[in-house]
Amino acid sequence: MSSVIDKQYAEELLRAETGDIRRLRKHENLLVAFVAISWALFQLALAGFLVLGSTQTRAIHLCFALTLLFLLDPCLKHPKKNFKFLSVTDRIPIMDYCFAIVAAISALYIVFDYAGLAMRAGMPLNRDLVIGVVLVLLLLEATRRVIGPALPIIAIVFTCYAFLGPHMPDLLAFKGVSLRKYLSNITLSTEGIYGIPLGVSASIVYLFVLLGSLLEKAGAGHFFTDVALAFLGKYKGGPAKAAVVASGATGLVSGSSIANIVTTGPFTIPLIKKIGYPAKKAAAIEVASSTDGQLMPPIMGAAAFIIAEYVNVPYLEVVRAAAIPACVSYFGLFCITHLEADKLGIRGLSKEDLPQFKKTLKNGLHYLVPLVTLLYELIILRHSPELAAFRAIMVLFGIIFYQEIRVSCLKKTGLLHGCRKGLGIITHGLIQGSKNMISVALACAAAGIIVGVVNMGIGGMITMIVENLAMGNIFFLLVITALASLLLGMGLPTTATYIVMASLTAPIIVEVGGLYGFAIPIMSAHLFCFYFGILADDTPPVGLAAYAASAIADSEPIATGIQGFLYDIRTSVIAFMFVFNPELILHNINSWSHALLIFTMAMIGMSAFECAAQGWCLTKNKLYEIPFFLAAAFILFHPGAVASLLNFSPDVKYAFFPLGILLYGLVIFLQRKRVTDSVSSKRALP
Repeated sequence: MSSVIDKQYAEELLRAETGDIRRLRKHENLLVAFVAISWALFQLALAGFLVLGSTQTRAIHLCFALTLLFLLDPCLKHPKKNFKFLSVTDRIPIMDYCFAIVAAISALYIVFDYAGLAMRAGMPLNRDLVIGVVLVLLLLEATRRVIGPALPIIAIVFTCYAFLGPHMPDLLAFKGVSLRKYLSNITLSTEGIYGIPLGVSASIVYLFVLLGSLLEKAGAGHFFTDVALAFLGKYKGGPAKAAVVASGATGLVSGSSIANIVTTGPFTIPLIKKIGYPAKKAAAIEVASSTDGQLMPPIMGAAAFIIAEYVNVPYLEVVRAAAIPACVSYFGLFCITHLEADKLGIRGLSKEDLPQFKKTLKNGLHYLVPLVTLLYELIILRHSPELAAFRAIMVLFGIIFYQEIRVSCLKKTGLLHGCRKGLGIITHGLIQGSKNMISVALACAAAGIIVGVVNMGIGGMITMIVENLAMGNIFFLLVITALASLLLGMGLPTTATYIVMASLTAPIIVEVGGLYGFAIPIMSAHLFCFYFGILADDTPPVGLAAYAASAIADSEPIATGIQGFLYDIRTSVIAFMFVFNPELILHNINSWSHALLIFTMAMIGMSAFECAAQGWCLTKNKLYEIPFFLAAAFILFHPGAVASLLNFSPDVKYAFFPLGILLYGLVIFLQRKRVTDSVSSKRALP
C-alpha cells in the first residue's frame, strides 16, 4: 500500500512539473484535450506541410502554452486562508478562463497586427504598449505557476535594472531604457519573448518531447527497463546497473529527470533495495542516472537544441560534442553501482526474478524502429532535427497501430478494437506531449525577457562585474559559473538555467580563457553551463528529482539528494575537464581512431576516478593509494596538461597515456595482492 502512495507522490511531482494539477470535470477535460491535441497537430503540421513565418510560429506556440497552463494550474497550489478561491483544483474558475483568453490574445497580437507592427517598429502605439505590459505580466504569472517564483523574480530584477540603471552606483550604472524601448524589444520583436529560445521550443523541442511522450504511452519505458534487467540483473548489483542502463535509454527520448524517475523508478528502486542497497543509495542511483538522462543524445533536453542555435552549428554537432562526456558519465555511474555492490557484498537477482531476455527483446523490438529512424534521418540523411523527429513520429504512429492490432488479434477481440486502442494511445500521447511542453515553452519565453534585457546594452556591464568577481582567473570564473548554475537550478528548470547562465557567462569563459592562454571553444563553455544546470536537479535542499525518487524508495529526501549529488561529482569533473581539454568533446577531432582513443582513455580515467571517490577498488583503499588513482584519472583525461607541466611538446602528450594506465594498474596489483594475502591468511586459520 505504501509503495502505491509513494508512486502517487512521485507522479504528483511530475504533474506539478507539467502544470497538470487540476482534476477537472468531463467537459473541462474535453476542452483541455481539444487545446492540447490542437497544439500537437499544429506542431506536426508545421514539420510536415504548413509554412509560417518564425514570429507567427513562436506566437502561436506561446499562445497554446499559456492557454493550457491557465486551464490546468491554479494560482496557488496549497489553499490559503481567505484565498481559497485562488487554489481551486476541482474545476476551472472563471478567473482562469479570463486569464487564458487574455493571455492567448496578447500572445497572438504580434500575429494579428504583424504588418502594422513592422511599419512602426520602434514607435509603438499606446495599444501596443498596453498589450505588451499585459503579456509580460501574464507570462510571468504563468511561469510562476508552473516552475515557481525563481525565474519570474530574476526577470523582474533584470527589468528593474534596465529602468533604474541611471540611478545605480557607478560600478553598476547603466544608461537605462524607456518603457517604449523595453516593450519594443521584449514583446514586439524577436529580441525578447519571441527570441531564439522560444523559436527552438516551437520548431524542434516540441516534436522531440512529443516523440518521448508517445513512446512512453506505448510502453517503451517498461521495455527498456525489462531489457536492462534481463541482461544485467544477474550480475553483482545487477538491478542498480540495470537502472543506469534503463534510465540512459529512457533519457534518449525524455528531456525530464522527474519523468525518467517516474517511468523507471517504480520498477528499479524496489529491486535495488531488495538485493541489499540502503534505501537512500537505491534512490540516489536512480536520481543520478535519471538526471544524467538529459545528457544522452539524441535529445538531451530542450537546452541542447538551444545550444545549437546559440553556437550556430548543426544540432548533430552538439550531439557529437556531447557523445563522449555523456557515455563516460554513465560509465562512471555504472562503476559506482559495481563498487557499492562490492563494498556491501551484494549479488545479483536470481534467474526466477528476471524477465527472459529473448522474449522481452522479441516483444518490444518494434520500439526501437522509431529511434533507428530518428538516428538514420539525423546521421545518415543529415535531415533537420524537426524533419527527423516528424518522420520518427509518423513511423511510431504505424508501430502503435501495429502493436495494438497484433494484441487484439492474439486476444481475438477484433481489428476494430485494436484500431481504437491504438488511436487511444496516440491521443493520450498527443495530450501528454502538450502538457509536458508547457514548462519548457514558458521557461523559454520568460528567459527571453532576461536575454532581451541583456541585449539592450547591459551585457558588457555584467561581463565586467563577473570578471571582477573572478579576479580575471579562469578557474574562479568556472567555479562561480558552476555554483551560480547550481543555485539557479534549485528554482529553475534545466533549460531556463542554461539560457540565463549561457547568456551571462559563456562568452566571458571563452574571453577570459583566451587571456590566460586557454583556447576554450564556445561549445565547451555552453556545455559547461548546461551540465551544471542539469546537476541542480538533485542538489539539496530543493532537488525535485531527489524528492521523486525518495518517495518511491521511502528514504529521506535531503539525504537522498546529498547522496545523488555525491554520485554526480563525476559529471562535474567531466565538465571541468572538457573545458580545458576540448578533445573530450571531439573539438578538431576528425578521425574515428583518434576519437576512439580519447573515448577509451576517458573511460579508464573515469574508472580510476570513481575508485578514488568511492574509497574502494578491489578492497578498501589505503590513503596513499588515492593520489595514484587521481593522478591516473587526470593523466587519462588531460594528457596535454601533464605534458605542459613537465615541459614536453604537446605533440607527445599521448605518450603519457601508458603512464596513467600504469599508475592505475599498479594500485590494482597492490590491492589484488592484499586481497589474496587476506584470503590466504583466513584459510590458514584453524
